[in-house]
Amino acid sequence: MALREFRWAAFALPLGLMACAASGGEELKSAASKPVAAQKAAEKKPAPIAFPSTYTAYPSVETLIMPATIFDGEGGKIENGWVHMVGGKIKAVGGPTTAPPDVANVVDGTGKFVTPGIIDIHSHLGDYPTPSVDAHSDGNEATSPTTPEVWAEHSVWPQDPGFSRALANGGITSLQILPGSANLMGGRSVTLKNVYSRTVQGMKFPGAPYGLKMACGENPKRVYGSKGRMPSTRMGNFAVNRQTWIKAQEYKKKRDSGKDYTRDIGMETLAGVLDGDILVHNHCYRADEMALVMDMAKEFGYKITAFHHAVESYKIGDLLKAHGACSAVWADWWGFKMEAYDAIPENAALIENAGACTIIHSDDENQIQRLNQEAAKAMADGRRMGIDISEGTAIKWITLNPAKAMGIDKMTGSLAPGKMADLVLWNGNPLSVYSRPDKVWIDGALMFDAANPARRPVSDFELGQPGEGDVK
Repeated sequence: MALREFRWAAFALPLGLMACAASGGEELKSAASKPVAAQKAAEKKPAPIAFPSTYTAYPSVETLIMPATIFDGEGGKIENGWVHMVGGKIKAVGGPTTAPPDVANVVDGTGKFVTPGIIDIHSHLGDYPTPSVDAHSDGNEATSPTTPEVWAEHSVWPQDPGFSRALANGGITSLQILPGSANLMGGRSVTLKNVYSRTVQGMKFPGAPYGLKMACGENPKRVYGSKGRMPSTRMGNFAVNRQTWIKAQEYKKKRDSGKDYTRDIGMETLAGVLDGDILVHNHCYRADEMALVMDMAKEFGYKITAFHHAVESYKIGDLLKAHGACSAVWADWWGFKMEAYDAIPENAALIENAGACTIIHSDDENQIQRLNQEAAKAMADGRRMGIDISEGTAIKWITLNPAKAMGIDKMTGSLAPGKMADLVLWNGNPLSVYSRPDKVWIDGALMFDAANPARRPVSDFELGQPGEGDVK
């Protein structure tokens, strides 16, 4: 089947219909006997999901990969192992002492490596598409210091060629798209399965929680200080944040009271954070600011899920561990602005050594294609200073740990039986600069095959575009 036919065959699958059952007479009678205030409280149900996922997995076949070296995503490594996929799920993982099942479709993994699908917790694909031009630069609503009302998915362009490149070159199977960092509160994030779809809803990871993108430090104070308005300092950043959280607390109190109230989609996002339903992803570089942000979170009763970029996390590993906050970091990006100057290449290893959650992220349409190499560099930097970072741990930085911080670890991120069959077969050790994906499966469907041109996805936007050497 040609790639285009393969793509559209999946979308021809019927979508399920939602139906509501009518309440019976006894239920109506019971409701009528309740006090008016209680009835109103019962009526104040959470707003329905406005833009639900319509993701449907591509067709899959039962598959056995063997023999291969397996990194399970949880820190483990199995030599001469095998992985069994059926029905879009991981059925079983075994080693040389366990007999594999009898399966018709066997993929030869001799000399190759298997990992869970690579997950990028910090991406702007679709929001800052490639090529990044003003017409498609939709990631920053830089018109107010706080814009929790905006949702990244309303800017995501599904045809961004970066998605297919991330799949083919980096083995990326899931990724979180975040608004930019111009604002203290930049809006909601969206988590995607890295599949071709005509709509962003068709890429939306089913069951993934939303995130709230926040930012501290230089970006907000520079953007709004240059406009002659607050915040123009770090103390202004915190003042605006705290005042906004006070308003969110008041909104939540009204919402929960059972009394009539006016919906506010920005406050709905912040109330969702206070409810614990929306995860906070905070762009923050300096250790002192991260400590202050954690104090602010305690003040208002929410939790920081992950600090992003976090080049000074190595200074406060114990505080991050105590708060339960992950650090999503680069291997060695630094010095591009003042707050990025006190970075060290051993950052990731020192966070791990402190017992805190470590993640390697991209924040870049090119680096997302080689997160495996970034994890390898961070591992090597730690080893050079005497910290024993295992290969399995380095793989965990780009699989299970980001899945945990994105709230999807029960579904993906490791090769545990019952999880989504999102995995990569590498042509060599994924922690080698010479290795690249040989095959990539998402929900058990073979989405990329280096040996099969029909399984090398290309954005429709690029079809018919002049290629290398063509007349332009």
